[in-house]
Amino acid sequence: MLTSITAYSYGIAAVAFLILTVLLLTSWRARIFGTALTVACVITVFWATSIVYQAARAPLSLLTDVLEILRNAGWSIFLLMLLGPFQQTNSSPPFKFKLKPYVVGILAFYCLLLFLNIYSYWELEPSQGETDFITDIVGRVVMAVMGMLLVEQLYRNTPAKGRWGIKFACFGIGGMFVYDFYLYSDAMLFKQINMEIWTARGAVNALIVPLVAISAARNPQWSLGISVSRRILFHSATLLGTALYLLAMSAAGYYLRFFGGSWGAIMQVTFLFGAVALLVGILFSGAFRSWLKVFISKHFYNYNYDYREEWLGFTRTLSEHSHGLGERTIQAVAALVESPGGVLFINRESGNCEPAAHWNMNLPNESEPANSTFCQFLENKQWVIDLQEYGSNPEKYSAIFIPQWLRSFPKGWLIVPLILLGRLFGFMILARPRSSSIKLNWEVIDLLKIAGSQAASYLAQQESTNALIIARQFESFNRMSTFIVHDLKNLVSQLSLLLSNTEKHKNNPEFQKDMLETLDYSVQKMKLLLHKLSRESSIEHPSPLFIDKLLRQTLALKAAFEPKPELEILDPDLMVVANWDRLERVIGHIVQNAVEATPKNGKVTIHISKLGFFIVIEIKDTGQGMSEEFIRERLFKPFESTKSAGMGIGMFESREYIHELGGQIEVSSHQNTGTTFRVMLPLHKHVDDVKNTTSQQGYSHEPR
Repeated sequence: MLTSITAYSYGIAAVAFLILTVLLLTSWRARIFGTALTVACVITVFWATSIVYQAARAPLSLLTDVLEILRNAGWSIFLLMLLGPFQQTNSSPPFKFKLKPYVVGILAFYCLLLFLNIYSYWELEPSQGETDFITDIVGRVVMAVMGMLLVEQLYRNTPAKGRWGIKFACFGIGGMFVYDFYLYSDAMLFKQINMEIWTARGAVNALIVPLVAISAARNPQWSLGISVSRRILFHSATLLGTALYLLAMSAAGYYLRFFGGSWGAIMQVTFLFGAVALLVGILFSGAFRSWLKVFISKHFYNYNYDYREEWLGFTRTLSEHSHGLGERTIQAVAALVESPGGVLFINRESGNCEPAAHWNMNLPNESEPANSTFCQFLENKQWVIDLQEYGSNPEKYSAIFIPQWLRSFPKGWLIVPLILLGRLFGFMILARPRSSSIKLNWEVIDLLKIAGSQAASYLAQQESTNALIIARQFESFNRMSTFIVHDLKNLVSQLSLLLSNTEKHKNNPEFQKDMLETLDYSVQKMKLLLHKLSRESSIEHPSPLFIDKLLRQTLALKAAFEPKPELEILDPDLMVVANWDRLERVIGHIVQNAVEATPKNGKVTIHISKLGFFIVIEIKDTGQGMSEEFIRERLFKPFESTKSAGMGIGMFESREYIHELGGQIEVSSHQNTGTTFRVMLPLHKHVDDVKNTTSQQGYSHEPR
């Protein structure tokens, strides 16, 4: 009876690992970690199949011994690769690796154990069988211990953000080695293998297959880093709870063994393994860890926080080099209240608090004016606002009105002000915490306030650094302008000399020829210089002008290009106050970009319409489009250009001048579909309102 159960148990394991092997091969990624995992699964399939084949024999046969050692070696090598023991010595293919000493020791141990097993079957006398059995069992216990240590080191040396990808693999592989340790420790104690535990081993191994499959899907590259340990009390409480849980599950397992008949022992072992699996899944849960931290803080400490540990972790997160500083800032502040995500808003030069970074939350499109009552409240009171409390008890925040988009923000919980030198640098929206037991008391509020100020100083330093970089780039640009002016001066000198000799040599054919060549050279040189120099130094004189006339002149200059831009005037004779030349250059630059981004069979259309007190100019094209990341991070950044000959200040100048006129510019784009620029300018007057005024005052709407 037990023999047939053994065959079924290990047959299930062989089929399960065979399915996992097929899945790995059909989703091959050509990674060295994937190769090691596949090899380990294949060896496990052969190992389980050999036991099914030899189910009628003693468990410790030569074939099963060798395959079991190879199986353990395969899984150990896979864990070692995840731990990163290989030192790459050449960055270009073919890659060369240098093994670390402890890896060589582990591999040597497996080779020695394999040799001793083969040697013992062929060379030892029958009288030495008991000694050989004990020696073999000790070797298997050592293999299990090494496997458990490797799993523990893998999980401990994985950063918290990477444990999501490998925790199930650690759980499954670790469970396999733990069960082996239990099996062979019992055998070493009683000097014989317990056949019931041995029989259940196949089903237990089959249970780890879905766990390894989940991790293989979550973490295809298996690229891991370094992390830190948890607090001692947290570990102690976790260990105590684990012990109580295992005692209860052991009692339930004994009940199954007592009343399960011939299947009782197998049911007991399988149930206990499943119970341990559930326990490890709970212990790896982020929500459970969050709840346990809060529980310990409330019942074992006078203060909710270990401020030394919190501040070290806060500073460490801000000082890391992964991700952007904005995202790291959100992570550092959110970790203080066990929040799983957030959005960062920074007060920009436009006068609005605009979204700058996000973590585990969608980046909103809304922005909040820095002079609004909400932002002024944050600056003056420096309060941490609980959105849920505001919804249930708005009287507490009677002095402010929180915008509707903030009150309805998905999963929004806290609004943390970022104060720098008494001014509002920005604010942060944090998501609801994993543990509902976190309450917003005086200690949490004070911690968030000081963390917000510290985060603001880091962000302000980055903003200042970026501003300094831009200033240096402008300095370089001005230096280039100086050289251009110097070249223009030389050209003026040449033309002046030519002009001074005209009266004397104007009838000389040779002089006429030289004069034409000099003029041609000067014209070509000045065209090149003007192409490089995109900013004028002349004083601007803004005046009322007709926007439709300006656009007609702009498109007339683009008439020779393909596709030819089309103008649609929905509301004619609209006026705006601006400098004709500069506004024409701004609109012309956007139109030129649209034409260059659109194929010849595409379409570029410009619409003029009136929306309230604004003139709306929409420039649509059917070109290649832009990504949201490019629009957000590079489109309006000075000295960022995708053109080989571009200087990267066209869109920056366009946005700055439109803001200077009191307008705004919006961009919507989809890759391979097209882009729409929406320029909104303050409406000066309609022509019907100023017919008499313009004739009396003599406004000139044409370029001067």
